[in-house]
Amino acid sequence: MKQSKMERLMPKDELPYEKYREKGEQALSNQELLAILLRTGSRRETALGLAGRLLYGQPGRTGLKGLCSMSREELLTIHGIGEVKAMQLRCICELSRRLSKETGGPAVVFDSPESIANYYMEDMRHKPQEELMLLLLNGRNHRIGEKVISIGTANGAMITPREIFIEALRWQAVRIVLLHNHPSGDPSPSEEDILFTRRIWQTGELLGIELLDHIVIGDCCYISLKERGILVI
Repeated sequence: MKQSKMERLMPKDELPYEKYREKGEQALSNQELLAILLRTGSRRETALGLAGRLLYGQPGRTGLKGLCSMSREELLTIHGIGEVKAMQLRCICELSRRLSKETGGPAVVFDSPESIANYYMEDMRHKPQEELMLLLLNGRNHRIGEKVISIGTANGAMITPREIFIEALRWQAVRIVLLHNHPSGDPSPSEEDILFTRRIWQTGELLGIELLDHIVIGDCCYISLKERGILVI
C-alpha cells in the first residue's frame, strides 16, 4: 500500500499496516483496524487520524457504537468522508450486525429471555427510535417469522392487540414474543409498557396464543417482563 507523505514521517511502529504484519490483527486497536479499512485519509490527515476522528471526535457518537449509529447522510458531513467511504462504513456496520445475529444459528431455540435478547441485541440496541418487534414461534419455540409492528412507539396508545394477533394467526403461531428497544440505553419498562404487555397477554389467553415474554432492549442489557412477574395477572 502506497504511503502518504504524512505516513512516511510517522514512526514505523505507529503505522497500522506495519503493526499488522508484525503482530497480527488482534494487536490492533479499534482505531488502527478502522484505519486499515479506510485505507486513505486526506492531504492533511492520515487514515489513522481520520479513524480516530470518526471514533472519538463526533459529539455524542463515541466508539464503534457511535460510528455504527451514524447514517450515510451524517457520515457525508464529516471532512474526509466521501460517498465511497460512507458506503464502506455502513456496509462494515451491517456485516457486523449480521455476523452477531448469525452466531445464534438457524435452529436457535427461543426458550429463555437470555436466548431471545442475545439474538436480537445487536439488531435493536443501536436503533435511534423505539421499534416494536413481534417474534412468532411454533410449538418447539423455533422462530417461524418476525415483523416490526411499530416504529417510534412501543406502547398501547398507537398499537392494538388486533394488529399483533392478525400476524400471529396468519403465521399460525403457537407463541409470540414482543421486543422493543429503549434508545436511551436504559431498559427499565415504563408504566405504558407494562399496561400494554398485560393487554396483549390477556388477548392471547382468549385466543389460545401464549405471550411468552416482552423483552425491553437497552445498551448491551435487557429486562424481561416475564421475569419481573408482569405477565402474571
